[in-house]
Amino acid sequence: MQLIIRNAKVLNENGQLELKTIYVQNGVIDKVEDGAEADINLDKDVKVIEANGKLVTPGFIDMHVHLREPGFEHKETIETGSRSAAKGGFTTIACMPNTRPVTDNPDTVKLVQEKAKEAGLVNVLPYAAITKSELGRELTDFAALKEAGAIGFTDDGVGVQNAQMMKDAMSKAASMGMPVIAHCEDDSLVEGAPVAEGEFARKHGFKGIPNESEAIHVGRDILLAEATGVHYHVCHVSTEQSIRLIRQAKEIGINVTTEICPHHLVLSEEDIPGLDANWKMNPPLRSKRDVEACIAALEDGTIDIIVTDHAPHSEEEKAKGMLQAPFGIVGFETAFPLLYTKFVVTGRWSLEMLVKRMTSDPARVFGLSVGKLAPGATADLTIIDLEQERSVDPQTFASKGRNTPFTGWKLKGWPTDTIVAGKLVWSETL
Repeated sequence: MQLIIRNAKVLNENGQLELKTIYVQNGVIDKVEDGAEADINLDKDVKVIEANGKLVTPGFIDMHVHLREPGFEHKETIETGSRSAAKGGFTTIACMPNTRPVTDNPDTVKLVQEKAKEAGLVNVLPYAAITKSELGRELTDFAALKEAGAIGFTDDGVGVQNAQMMKDAMSKAASMGMPVIAHCEDDSLVEGAPVAEGEFARKHGFKGIPNESEAIHVGRDILLAEATGVHYHVCHVSTEQSIRLIRQAKEIGINVTTEICPHHLVLSEEDIPGLDANWKMNPPLRSKRDVEACIAALEDGTIDIIVTDHAPHSEEEKAKGMLQAPFGIVGFETAFPLLYTKFVVTGRWSLEMLVKRMTSDPARVFGLSVGKLAPGATADLTIIDLEQERSVDPQTFASKGRNTPFTGWKLKGWPTDTIVAGKLVWSETL
């Protein structure tokens, strides 16, 4: 099967847009030629996509998502989550193990892989838990989980509270050439707190989640990573203190990387309008100072990649209010438009930087073979209409989750088509 994308704007190595024709053969990019017109033999085995001057990038990569299956299919399934990812322009996603049962054994890893294959939409890479049932008491069988196809180890959703347990995990992972991905949170500082420590919490009489609850674990784990030599990756960083520690660690050569979510780049705790739990997430929205520190860290490379932490919940669960509702918001379908509108349209970021942080940079950090738009690369591609402007409407989401704080936001830069291994898996015209 041959696929040809005509009249496509592609970022060159200097970050400039050039008009190209992209040829795909058997799921692999065959050639990328100058110009809009293609010499095409229109037989039955050729599919042509007219990009009409839209941007074509490598498919987006999201290394932190929650697909909820097995166990929480009322929130999301691997199929609905994969479709939502495809609609957002993502072609590769890595799913967290805090399902029920927890992905802490080879059978559950294989179940995730089988469900993803059945869905036939995007590449789904499963993480496995660091500890059995994510209880922090006993390490999982890292070797068996790696053999089953797990790409790294994390107890995301909870922090590993015991330092010796984390050090043992890092030592074992390092011996196998595998990364440890850490949810950094000291439980003793956060119990019963729904939002960040700050004016909003004081106004409503809530206990607040302090910045140091995250940074304490970041600092601890950096020292453990230095001692063990593991690739240590910090989940959804959100505080100025954590960034300072990560920057220092990188400067002295410790193998630490990190990620950030769009909502921690565009919102602060001052933006929370009221007690709507669609604004409740973990880490919580922090201060404006933290937001600016996060933006600067992404710009200078201290923060390596952008992830969504896509975390769907049912409307009934989110209706329980700030204290009782679960943490988390959906993220696949708004990620690129949010950041493009906020930072590229306004001139703070280059388009090239945003695309890199969502494609080639996550591929580099996790050693993936995807994230490239070049001859010989797998044809995972995203087509984006940079001029299309529309408002966020959760009722149109492909995800089962509608939990977003961005309802009604007018954004530009919406993905229109998503291609995985040369197959069109989502299009706004279908």
